[in-house]
Amino acid sequence: MGEALRLEFSGPTRMSDAALLWREVAAAADVVDEVRMPGSGLVAFGTFAFADSSEKSSVLIVPRTIIGRRDGQSWMTEITVSDTDALSDAAPTASAPRSTPFGPEYRLSLTPGAESADGFKAHVAEAVDHIVAGDVDKVVLARDLHGHLPAGADLRRVLADLALGYPNCWTYSVDGLIGSSPETLVTVSHGSVTARVLAGTASRGIDAASDTRAATDLVSSTKDQEEHRFAVQSVLESLRTHTAQVVTSEMPFALKLPNLWHLATDVEGTLTDAATSLDLIDAMHPTAAVAGAPTAKATALIDELEPFDRGRFAGPVGWVGADGDGEWAIALRSAQVEPNGDVTAYAGCGIVADSDPAKELAETTMKFRPILDAFG
Repeated sequence: MGEALRLEFSGPTRMSDAALLWREVAAAADVVDEVRMPGSGLVAFGTFAFADSSEKSSVLIVPRTIIGRRDGQSWMTEITVSDTDALSDAAPTASAPRSTPFGPEYRLSLTPGAESADGFKAHVAEAVDHIVAGDVDKVVLARDLHGHLPAGADLRRVLADLALGYPNCWTYSVDGLIGSSPETLVTVSHGSVTARVLAGTASRGIDAASDTRAATDLVSSTKDQEEHRFAVQSVLESLRTHTAQVVTSEMPFALKLPNLWHLATDVEGTLTDAATSLDLIDAMHPTAAVAGAPTAKATALIDELEPFDRGRFAGPVGWVGADGDGEWAIALRSAQVEPNGDVTAYAGCGIVADSDPAKELAETTMKFRPILDAFG
């Protein structure tokens, strides 16, 4: 709650600039942390734009007050920015902020934005042509939905619905970017590195038998396995210069979410240098799961085909501690809420040679469901 410090970045070096400046902030900080758990002490929450050219800023925000809970233990962190702002010696422990009830219920309709359904299908067909021509192996295309919040809308209602509805996902809210992502970009803790790669999607079945078939078909799908392979390789290549003994699951497994099945692969490794979690998101973003392969050609094709700025959609979102450890997800199943109440939601899917435009449109519709349900 509140802001003790706000750092903004932009352009191609936004993440490396953040890593450098965060080291300076952490070195200058006086940290008293008796809890000594991941997420205690000095912590910044961050969200980074997907594209180098994005007009949306990337931020690291250090709150004034953090309520933390992990492994059954809870704590409160107070962060101050100067001697004049420091807590009084007579009151070294601040009282917990007063709780407030949720605001009135509301519903929000989201309608097509810059990319219509027909426009998206046409762009998928163009992407397939580029892939067949050998210009690119895979590209991830997205579309957008827009809406406007009623005055006084309490976003905590949306976040509560996302957290309760998708308990195995990362529910986040940073500088107006909200969502529940199923995909961890990277976690760094005491020298260990973990990631979960998702690529390849199928809808859940309507009963137990059809649900089992959906998972089996996904795991055996040549198209989805190819899409997934590109994503895993991009993560391994990005981590290679910073890690040793990288281990992955032998075969992708089907990850069950309330509305979808995903092909998933877990990655584990050990840091071999002093890289922080910010250094690693700089090395890993964008993965093939959200951009395509080869990366440079895929992002160029995204710029050509998508008629909007993705902003922070599909960029890293998470937190970093004073020691550089942290947890970062990919900002999926997300919406950006602006101070004036404008809401833009995004959903995308990976396009390979045998992608069908109508099926890819249906996949984005499934991926919009968490946000649509939370706002609706």
